[in-house]
Amino acid sequence: MLAAIRAHQLGEAALPRLDRDWIRYDDPLAQFTKLVESVGGRVVFIDREAEIESHLAELPAYQGAKQIVSYVGSIAGNIDLATIDDPHELETVDWAILPGAFGVSENGAIWVTDEQLKHRVIYFITQHLVLVLPADQIVHNLHEAYARLQIGTSSQGLFMSGPSKTADIEQSLVIGAHGPRSLTVFCVRPAAGLLG
Repeated sequence: MLAAIRAHQLGEAALPRLDRDWIRYDDPLAQFTKLVESVGGRVVFIDREAEIESHLAELPAYQGAKQIVSYVGSIAGNIDLATIDDPHELETVDWAILPGAFGVSENGAIWVTDEQLKHRVIYFITQHLVLVLPADQIVHNLHEAYARLQIGTSSQGLFMSGPSKTADIEQSLVIGAHGPRSLTVFCVRPAAGLLG
């Protein structure tokens, strides 16, 4: 049988060419918003980072929050990850407000790293996740995104898209079963100009 398999080996296929025009969008911010919302997230465009807290204050889940981790300058948190030795202690965090490096219009994903964070589990253990990124740091496609990655500059990096989701064989979709119940992306508009 192995001889028969060996006799039917396919020849090597040439790798695809990468020097081509990849997908670009007329309105990459609208596309990014559409994709984030299609996976259960929410995008809010703001002009200044200082507007974030007033937007969050309108949310009932934020109004009752007791534990907040914030690594965004204009938002005050009351949990400092640097003082936590056991990440299990973070299981009761209500909100984590963290910076995103850049977003991708093609799939609505946001690149995040653990460069500033002692416990990277905070992305997954918090009840509600907020990511903040400059609107002019949203690229059209994954090829542009990969060109931005600097491998080896942090111990972890990943693309996040939407809140936690899981589905069973009955096709019941559950939001937040294993991670954040919500994802809000605040995109801070640049003072002038957007994507090139």
